[in-house]
Amino acid sequence: MPFLTRRNLLSSALAAPVVALGGGTQAAGLPMSAPVAVGRVGLRAQDAEGLADWYQANVGLRRMGTDGAVIRMGAGSRVLLEILGDPALRRDSTAEAGLYHTAFLLPSRKALALWASYAIDRQIPVDGASDHLVSEAIYLTDPEGNGVEIYADRDAAGWQWSAGQVAMGTEALDVENLLGELGLTPQFWTGAPDGTVVGHVHLRVGDAAQAAQWWNDALGFQTVRARGGAAFVSTGGYHHHVGLNHWQSEGAGNRPAGHTGLAHVELLSRNAPAAQVLQDPWGTEIRLVPVA
Repeated sequence: MPFLTRRNLLSSALAAPVVALGGGTQAAGLPMSAPVAVGRVGLRAQDAEGLADWYQANVGLRRMGTDGAVIRMGAGSRVLLEILGDPALRRDSTAEAGLYHTAFLLPSRKALALWASYAIDRQIPVDGASDHLVSEAIYLTDPEGNGVEIYADRDAAGWQWSAGQVAMGTEALDVENLLGELGLTPQFWTGAPDGTVVGHVHLRVGDAAQAAQWWNDALGFQTVRARGGAAFVSTGGYHHHVGLNHWQSEGAGNRPAGHTGLAHVELLSRNAPAAQVLQDPWGTEIRLVPVA
């Protein structure tokens, strides 16, 4: 696993393919201003304490309390991650349905630059770094094999639209240009800033097209791109709130019990009249929480 350096411009093995959206004006505050957005992600872990320490040291999340065996992590006043510990769990397999990555969206490009500088100084191993035109992203993997994306969106007003589609790509991230956000005055990463959210979550499924149809029918998402064993769904015109792929898990059945990895995905809905718990066709728990 390579380290992030100022000279090494990495291309990401985990980067999302080009995502096409329907037309429309981008609302302010995306992705959280959309009718349905991701609130938090739950993980099951063999070593919850060790995993919480890793997310604090490498992603900048802070501990926000516990509830029994659950450790809550977040930024500002927002809980973003819940880690449930059980040393008897078996390690998650990428051939099964589950989590591909949790994507932590930082509130600015400067915040991403601060994190990148921190990652360079600490020699944090990364899987890749990509410029997606609409966003810039760096990818890594936690100690229990869960994918992590740390990214910043570009201003949606500058996204290029053609025939109802937004131009995205997977180009090498210009690390030197990103670090230029910091100027000449020394500045340091002090943890995930207030305004950090889970911008999207990317799931492994047994069939991407079937998964997208379920998200559309059950939760009112729109398929904004489907290609190459993957589909991307969103609400409110965001590039994607949920990615779905069967690149490694094609034909997978229900998620086996007693494994590490994804426990649940919490969605914040402006339309739901009451809280609801659903399961996708592979048994992944989706918690719907009403918000004003």
